[in-house]
Amino acid sequence: MITYWQQIHGKLVRVKKDELNSELKTWVDARAITPAEISELEKEFQLESEHIVDILDPDELSRIEQADGYILVIMRLPIYDANTEIAYYTIPLGVIIKDNYIITICWTDCEVLRDFSANRVKGARLADFPAFMIQILSRSDILFLRYLKEINRRSSSIQKELQVSIENKEIIQLLNLEKSLEFFTTSLANNQVLLEKFKKTKLLKFDDEDQDWLEDVEVDNRQAIGMADTYSNILSGMMDAFASVISNNLNIVMKKLTIINIVIMIPTFIVSFFGMNIALPLQNSGKLGMLIVILVCIFSTVIASVIFSKSSSSIQQAKRPRRKKNRERKRK
Repeated sequence: MITYWQQIHGKLVRVKKDELNSELKTWVDARAITPAEISELEKEFQLESEHIVDILDPDELSRIEQADGYILVIMRLPIYDANTEIAYYTIPLGVIIKDNYIITICWTDCEVLRDFSANRVKGARLADFPAFMIQILSRSDILFLRYLKEINRRSSSIQKELQVSIENKEIIQLLNLEKSLEFFTTSLANNQVLLEKFKKTKLLKFDDEDQDWLEDVEVDNRQAIGMADTYSNILSGMMDAFASVISNNLNIVMKKLTIINIVIMIPTFIVSFFGMNIALPLQNSGKLGMLIVILVCIFSTVIASVIFSKSSSSIQQAKRPRRKKNRERKRK
């Protein structure tokens, strides 16, 4: 969908294409764009098809370049979509400056542009295109930081669930969060390179106020990069810890199965030995032999129960200090 916006009395107002004021600068907002709308933009603003293809490429990196009659800037923005397998990811946003128009092209909807169209961004300056782009990057950094905190909270809640019982569902959720952090880290690094290019480029003219704002955005972007790296390291360490727990549980199960196999081998050996035309003991004792066999079974059952009770009590004693530590952490 293509919409047209102009700033009137400090607020962005949606204007029909036929009612645009030629004296004011216009923001052309193209979100969730269709092939027909792409063709319309190419014809109206004489855009190169290669640049449109780059903007619509989900893996396109951030950059700035000059084309024939306009300036193209591609930046990465964060996205949250609960309906997808990976809820947090990033997309490219193409910003084109041509004459009296600034055109934003995105293949899907995003919260950054929704905030601008809803006038939730304070001090938005549509009359100054370089400043408007800096505001877009600043708003994206705010969302990056917000989404990173949400990812950290989600990973903490999943960790508590895994402490109770380890299931494939929670592990897959952690893997998806790890992928999201990788996407965020890569996109933030690309935006950082773009901010450095803004300082050196001569394509855009930044005044002193814009330069100060650009430095603030760069600081926020570096902070987001640090947070993403920290959360990614924590999450990868958590995944390694749970992998060790799963391996340890498997070793315990295999140990029990090995003990059962060894126990079963003994009667199997005895039965095999006496099955080779050898007289069985107590076979002529009648009821006395049956009584001896019953007593031996009862005796072995008592010994096995005593061994298992000792092992279970030792496991519970080992778990008690852990539970106390967890309770103390919760109280703190």
